[in-house]
Amino acid sequence: MPHDPPDGVNPNPPQGPNDVSRAEFLKGVGRSAVLIGLGAAGYATWNRVTSKLARERELTKRPSQGPWYAMAVDIEKCIGCGRCVVACSKENNVPEGHFRTWIEKYVITKDGRVLISSPNGGMDGFSDDMPESDIERAFFVPKLCNHCETSPCTQVCPVGATFLTDDGVVLVDYEWCVGCRYCIQACPYGSRFWNRTKRTADKCTMCFHRIQKGLQPACVEVCPTGARIFGDTNDPESPISVFMRENATMTLKPHLRTGAKLAYKGLSKEVV
Repeated sequence: MPHDPPDGVNPNPPQGPNDVSRAEFLKGVGRSAVLIGLGAAGYATWNRVTSKLARERELTKRPSQGPWYAMAVDIEKCIGCGRCVVACSKENNVPEGHFRTWIEKYVITKDGRVLISSPNGGMDGFSDDMPESDIERAFFVPKLCNHCETSPCTQVCPVGATFLTDDGVVLVDYEWCVGCRYCIQACPYGSRFWNRTKRTADKCTMCFHRIQKGLQPACVEVCPTGARIFGDTNDPESPISVFMRENATMTLKPHLRTGAKLAYKGLSKEVV
């Protein structure tokens, strides 16, 4: 029995790559196409030093020529000012109410509670609405797409609209996306959203249009404390390579083995 297309899917879509329309492509693969499971195995989590990531790529026979981009966050330096969120929104024309990057404030109270807040993505900063006498400690955690080497989002996309570039950046082809939203559901970091204007999935691109010109991502460029570090991990003298050599770091949800390329210094066990 025929079904109506899901919200956001054009039943008569425009032509895509190689002059094959998305509708024709979906007919070709059929409704029996099997989506690859969300489990990601075979890659060790990148959470210590750049050399470890290089060894992993060698073991998986990934070419080492060209840049391989990654980002790190020094939680101890983040002050929760929100400038990164504002810069990202302006640079990438992010729809109001959605965020490609956002900041979460963690407050651990003296009675053991963990309170997490992110008003307007942290764009407007944070208020101190709890007496200091009740707080054990508090800190800010910037979040964004982890640009995983073994990403669940790319595995579940039925048309290959989301993919890993040769530079190590996960992107979305907005012309090829059919709006099924499987990738949004599959992302374990909650970094994807439905862009109602484009009617496609959307996410952080590490400001791909900027880094291809040798510029820094907008969020990195505006950070007043240098809490965000970006660069080419294949360049041993790049800011990211130096940072990873000199600091102990961790990734979010390392047990998922996604090969996340977003590392954190000072990541607390309370962060989810």
